Amino acid sequence: LQQLLAGVRMTVANGQFFVGFYVIGAMGVIGGFVGRMVCGWACPFGLFQELLHKIPSRKFGIWQPLRFTKYVLLASMVIILPLFAVDQFGLGDPWFCKYFCPAGTLEAGFPMLILQPGLRANLGPLFLNKLFILIFFIVWAVLASRPFCRTACPLGAFYALFSKVKLVKLRLDPARCTNCEACHSVCPMGVKYNESPEDMECISCLACSKACKFNAINLEVGGVSISSQPIPSPQQLQKS
Repeated sequence: LQQLLAGVRMTVANGQFFVGFYVIGAMGVIGGFVGRMVCGWACPFGLFQELLHKIPSRKFGIWQPLRFTKYVLLASMVIILPLFAVDQFGLGDPWFCKYFCPAGTLEAGFPMLILQPGLRANLGPLFLNKLFILIFFIVWAVLASRPFCRTACPLGAFYALFSKVKLVKLRLDPARCTNCEACHSVCPMGVKYNESPEDMECISCLACSKACKFNAINLEVGGVSISSQPIPSPQQLQKS
């Protein structure tokens, strides 16, 4: 998306009007189908953070207002700056990936330095800045669950916009919910599902569904439940 927007000004100036709306369209299709389920089931950096969080240490929560930071980063570093901060040729930069993204540093930067050792001589302040950001989120991920996903990921912010319209989602059955709050402690995103079942932070990882002994949280596709089960009896609950 950054690369698309970074080249728009140049193509328009040249009278070509080539804009790759298929990029936004593809992202929109994914968002419309599964929303932030991508974050829960397909993001390698999300998995990396969850593994780090398993390291024994004192654990902390994340201040709720920080969740809005990722929307600021989406608007500024992914959309506005690549589109308007351009060079003399009308080309912008992929600001978020170039100056901030710790996932890119870990998953692309380090492998590139290993595969192309000659690049190491050109490392400078830009790489050191991104290395510091990566180390910061690594330490934070040990202490708190998925901090990058919750506070700084612009892709997560984009997919979160589809939380109310996506086809595949979790659904709370109020008739079964006893407000036992078992879903609170297991959510890696800090969502209290029984209190906010359409929370934009939900990544549909199914942790809350597995923790609910009353089967009050089910996965549905297009409004049709595919995981609903009978309400367990008291005897079954005691055995579990």
